[in-house]
Amino acid sequence: MQRAQNEEIGLVVVDHGSRRAESNEMLERMAVMVAEAVPYGIVEPAHMELAEPSIQTAFDTCVERGATTVVVAPYFLLPGKHWTEDIPALVAAAAARHPGVSYLVAAPFGLHPLMAEVVGARAAHCIAHARGEAAECEVCAGRGGCRMQVAPATAAA
Repeated sequence: MQRAQNEEIGLVVVDHGSRRAESNEMLERMAVMVAEAVPYGIVEPAHMELAEPSIQTAFDTCVERGATTVVVAPYFLLPGKHWTEDIPALVAAAAARHPGVSYLVAAPFGLHPLMAEVVGARAAHCIAHARGEAAECEVCAGRGGCRMQVAPATAAA
């Protein structure tokens, strides 16, 4: 994306939103990680529904912080109705309060080549944890996840 002169990009990282506070807090931590990795000085988390901050709140905050363009990046794996309909409608409504501000809804991760590395790294860590060779990851911490199980022997039908 080429920057226009004096353009300030605000990035909103949006997930679905959850009734579970721990899940919503993970998005906030991800937004901090994204802010450390991207060249944009404005990065805000948002939830499509069920939790705050909403897309409207995050969009408003980006503009208040000086964004002239707001890019909404869905923290979703694959394209679906939320990406094609729900999020664009919520972003358009948020943008309507800010005449002259440009906006874009980016694509979900989809088949991005780095996702294969992420899947492989997560599986390798879970295997190592199940073998007692690694600590629980941030997702399973305190929940006892990633336990190797063995299917019971059953009589053939």
